[in-house]
Amino acid sequence: MTKKKRRIRTGPIVCLFMIFIFGILIYCIFELLSSLKKEPPEEIKIVNQIESYNYNLDENDPAYVSELFKELKEELEKEPKDEEKYASLLSQIFLADFFTLNSATNKNDIGGTQFVLSSYKDSFIKKAKDTVYRYVENNIYGKREQELPIVSKVDVKKIEKKAYTTDKITDANAYYVNCEIHYKEELEYQVYANLILIHNENKLEIAVMK
Repeated sequence: MTKKKRRIRTGPIVCLFMIFIFGILIYCIFELLSSLKKEPPEEIKIVNQIESYNYNLDENDPAYVSELFKELKEELEKEPKDEEKYASLLSQIFLADFFTLNSATNKNDIGGTQFVLSSYKDSFIKKAKDTVYRYVENNIYGKREQELPIVSKVDVKKIEKKAYTTDKITDANAYYVNCEIHYKEELEYQVYANLILIHNENKLEIAVMK
């Protein structure tokens, strides 16, 4: 008795496969067109400067940071300037800028870095990305709905001048500044910070933040 060979009906399978591939192509084309329609992000504008210190204020900075920046500019234009007042204002504006995550475009947009000592900046940015800024969502098109902290005030609780020494740095008149950070809404972010500011020519720079 001769066995009949079973025929495999490949037609429906091929059709389903083709429909699947066609669907993927349509989806990819749709996503490509959508991305092309998006307007490119606008360039962030600088709205105030302290040129002799290379400090900049941009349009995304919150109102409190803008107020502190104006006060800092006025102080630095005085002759002679009050250096302890400079250290105090620099600490306030740095912490307000750093912990106002709501102004950050994404986790790489670290606030306050212009006030950080250059030799400390790389490690500071890396640590910020891995900790405080780690979960900041992208807001390049201004559509982020994530709730992020906004600093409402920074109080300087204590400031003193004393020596700071490491293998690479020695400053006999560094400023040690203890601050308390207040937020518009309590989101369980850092409330206290200790800073060390050292001299770099005519500038004070953040060498340590704890």
